[in-house]
Amino acid sequence: MPPSPVSVLYVDDDPGLTRLIQRTLGRRGYSVEIASTTEEGLERIAKGGVDVVALDHFLPTGTGLDFLAAMRGLTALPAVVYVTGTDETAVAIAALKAGASDYVLKTVGEEFFELLGTAIDQAVEKVRLERERDRALEDMRQARDRAEILLNEVNHRVANSLSLIAGLVRMQARTHDDPSVKSALEEVQSRISAIAGVHRRLYTSEDVRYVELSGYLGSLLEELGATLKATGHASKVRFTADPITVQTDKAIWIGIVITELVTNAFKYAYPEMEPGEIRVQFREVGPRRVHLSVEDDGIGWKGEGPAKGTGLGSRIVSTTARSLGSSVAYEGTGGCRVSLEFEL
Repeated sequence: MPPSPVSVLYVDDDPGLTRLIQRTLGRRGYSVEIASTTEEGLERIAKGGVDVVALDHFLPTGTGLDFLAAMRGLTALPAVVYVTGTDETAVAIAALKAGASDYVLKTVGEEFFELLGTAIDQAVEKVRLERERDRALEDMRQARDRAEILLNEVNHRVANSLSLIAGLVRMQARTHDDPSVKSALEEVQSRISAIAGVHRRLYTSEDVRYVELSGYLGSLLEELGATLKATGHASKVRFTADPITVQTDKAIWIGIVITELVTNAFKYAYPEMEPGEIRVQFREVGPRRVHLSVEDDGIGWKGEGPAKGTGLGSRIVSTTARSLGSSVAYEGTGGCRVSLEFEL
């Protein structure tokens, strides 16, 4: 089926000229309609299907500039070629500022018809390019929305799967009487939960590339504290953080290192599971540079000598710190304070 011809609406109250223009543009393959008044022209545009308007400056009521101003309230506006019999540059400039695509000086002879036809050709091409651009942008928007929906679904499923695995590990820990096996499995469960928490944040986030840390870490520490208290530990976690957003991969590393440091503090800072406070602080200390610290008032450790337990937690902390481009610093005066500083 051949494409429909381009529709041109010529707005002018000169019947003789409009007939000539209708024949001339018809020979160029355009479908031409005529409107002799502002009201008639606006009514036809409002019905839709007009690609280009050729608009005379002088109309029975007002001018073409008034016509352009009235068009702003319409939707799906066509391109406008402004036709003026005055050679005053100010009129042409005003028309272009008001939204016209081009203008043509109305003269006597074939030259005017040729210039008008060329201007309409260019306006039609401009409209075509703009419509193709709009379609491409819409296709991109829809593709992005589909990708975001898919990625959110993936994060949702990953978070659920990791939570299921963490639950299974927790159940396995409860079946063991050996305290060392039980403790090891509980630590594995906490590490899995730290990663699952990131994915839970991602599928509710507007931008899956980033995670807002204060909310993520707050939820992580709340869950971690509840898990450790269920095993008999009585310490409390106090958490403070600046509102900081980081890339997803970095958020996972930060969650892991905090999980290890807080778990170690729960297990070793206060003997015989005595109650105490564990303070976690995450603050911005420079442009895209942050400082992380985990502090307690327990028996103290400076990071020297053999690690307590298996030492796996300390190795994970050191490895994670290197992944963040940092190193671990220990201060053991009046308890233990472990800190890292790194670029986001």
